Amino acid sequence: METAIKFKTAEEYFSTFAAGTQRILEEVRKTIKRAAPDAKEVISYNMPAFKLNGVLVYYAAYKEHIGFYPTASPIVAFNDELAAYKWSKGAIQFPIDKPMPVDLITRIVQFRVAEDMEKAGRKGQNDLSS
Repeated sequence: METAIKFKTAEEYFSTFAAGTQRILEEVRKTIKRAAPDAKEVISYNMPAFKLNGVLVYYAAYKEHIGFYPTASPIVAFNDELAAYKWSKGAIQFPIDKPMPVDLITRIVQFRVAEDMEKAGRKGQNDLSS
């Protein structure tokens, strides 16, 4: 039985998809990088992700959609804007045959950056009080 590939870089992950899907993944990647320029690109759960103090967002390609995983809080915060998409507690599906909602992705990532920084600040305060 063949073992699943363990990706080390986003490029390795992207390379397993058709050219059209690779272009979409690259667009999502660039959008996240612009919205969170200090975030580090990592592979987590065997998919591309961006991390500051903690992971901000994950994303992945599937046959008919790009899975975007910003955790649960942005799903609540952007609920009205997500009406056009399939979504669940911590995941959004952006159809692969439609333009990526770059503005929405940008705002969700910025929301996650603010959340991440606030959480890190609270953690730092807790560390000082111990």
